[in-house]
Amino acid sequence: MKSRYGLLAGAALAGMALAADFQQSARAATPISAVGVENEYANVIAQIGGQYVTVTAIVTDPNTDPHTFEISPQIAEQIADANLVVENGLGYDDWADRMLAAAPSPSREVINVQHLRGLPDNTPNPHLWYDPATMPAVAAALAADLSALQPGHKAYFEANAAAFDASLKPWFAAIATFKAAHPGTPAAVTEPVGDYMLQAVGAYIATPFSLQAAIMNGTDPAPQDVTAQNALFTGHGVKAFVYNQQLTDPLTQSFLDLARQNGIPVVGVYETMPAPGYTYQSWMLAEVTAIRKAVEDNMSTVTLLPEN
Repeated sequence: MKSRYGLLAGAALAGMALAADFQQSARAATPISAVGVENEYANVIAQIGGQYVTVTAIVTDPNTDPHTFEISPQIAEQIADANLVVENGLGYDDWADRMLAAAPSPSREVINVQHLRGLPDNTPNPHLWYDPATMPAVAAALAADLSALQPGHKAYFEANAAAFDASLKPWFAAIATFKAAHPGTPAAVTEPVGDYMLQAVGAYIATPFSLQAAIMNGTDPAPQDVTAQNALFTGHGVKAFVYNQQLTDPLTQSFLDLARQNGIPVVGVYETMPAPGYTYQSWMLAEVTAIRKAVEDNMSTVTLLPEN
């Protein structure tokens, strides 16, 4: 016969087990709070996490320059409360690192895309989302981290990641088609926003990188670089001009005007995903389509309008 104390101890253990099960169930039922520092990363989080995440995008406005983004107490609170954060890295959003350091959490998952890709700090181009290799790696990391936060939904997250990978195939196909049809196509740019994609389609970026870096970093470019860029337009040395919609100043406007005067088609690129109306993958496909129209049809796509 069990003693009274043994029965009480057994009941206590059973109660503790039930409480632990309840807490685990409660965590599983509560959506994961996630932050994508740039809205393109937030969009991919939402696609992988589906119904089990609530996602906040911090940098969202396609009409502002993300390099001059200003944080607020509300943003600091959103990051502090997040269970999962995806940031770009390479100094592009290093203010997010400061927010994370100010509100440490051992249970928070953080994906730094620079580190995920194994890129050194001196990588010159931080616009990693235009690289076709980036988002498949992000999707896989998201599936793993979301599964760590809610193990019971692992199969769901992995299935969403597989579906995401499959949905990138039209973009990859468009890249391959352009590369085969127009190898070495010369293009001018304002700064390296779309350079990874231009490299993927096999284009030759004729703009000196020193000019791109100066515009990106807000410093004065060398006069000889400006002269070389102007000559690309007046001498019809490029088939397209890839123009950053989110950084317009007198110099970049002068390039835009000169390209138009000389019949060089313009392709607008963005540092944040045009929204609403696009997913990450449809946005990337639209950009490659715009490059193709510029080269094949001499057609400008200065602004990406929302899809129907």
